[in-house]
Amino acid sequence: MATSSGFALPRLKPDDVPIAISAAFVLAILLAGTVYTMSTMGSAPLLQLDYLLRQLQIGSFLGIVAAGMMVVILLGHIDLSVPWTMTAAAMMATTVGGDLAIPIGLLIGLLIGVFNGLGVAYLRIPSMIFTLGVDSVMRGLMIAHTGGFAPQTEATDLMVWLASGRLLGIPVALYVWTLISIIVAGILARTAFGKSIYATGNREAAAYLSGIRTPWVIIGAFAICGVCAAAAGLLLAGYSTKAYQSMGNAYLLPAIAAVVLGGTHILGGRGRFIGTLAGVILIVLLNSVLSIMQMPEAGRQIIYGIVIIVMLLVYGRTAKVTQ
Repeated sequence: MATSSGFALPRLKPDDVPIAISAAFVLAILLAGTVYTMSTMGSAPLLQLDYLLRQLQIGSFLGIVAAGMMVVILLGHIDLSVPWTMTAAAMMATTVGGDLAIPIGLLIGLLIGVFNGLGVAYLRIPSMIFTLGVDSVMRGLMIAHTGGFAPQTEATDLMVWLASGRLLGIPVALYVWTLISIIVAGILARTAFGKSIYATGNREAAAYLSGIRTPWVIIGAFAICGVCAAAAGLLLAGYSTKAYQSMGNAYLLPAIAAVVLGGTHILGGRGRFIGTLAGVILIVLLNSVLSIMQMPEAGRQIIYGIVIIVMLLVYGRTAKVTQ
């Protein structure tokens, strides 16, 4: 499209549209939050570096979950076992304690992820049904493990430091989130396995006929999701200094929302990791502003849902224009 002055306006690629929309919503939320706090509190905490770092520290748990969830959604699948994968990893890590706490927690996530992948890839059970069943099984196992009471174990010093410590003035949790993001983004963009994920998500049958071992791709993707969920659970336990029942429940839908709002196609085959990062930041800032406004929980859920619906509507209409 050309302007009257003869200059051509830049045209976004379809994959860039959701990222641009998320960035615009982030700026709008920052502006609205700043105007509100300046008028009611006389200050603008959203513009203070330390406040933003604290919000991103809390958001790092969601960001790690979303990183793993994106890999599965790229296949056109979903992992609903994330809440109790987080809880099981945290509970078993705090039960074991010592130097083995973190390895045991990550191993729990890996085993659950591989089991999910096997069920989806070889039993051909829809991922939504199979992972929901696994989530229920893990809930039962953890309730049996604790006898139905709150766990009496505590997080290790290393878990607490990873979740709550600071290094060079920056929360260590942000370093962990960054490291996991680099690894996942690198896998998706730079490896044959990552290309196989996109190919399988686009059309599994065609990918299989082209020589891609699609069952192993599915297992690998669910394994990554399980490990990411476990890592987030370990950090959350460190932040809370202990594991507790249902600690992962609050992260399932926001993680899916962050991935979808970031432009990853819910049916698989298309999406960029930077979009997922933008979606996570959007959700973190939205929750922060609603918290500052002391919005009741009912109001938060309504506004949260409206923002997601509006963004998806705008994204859908814009995507049609750019095609």
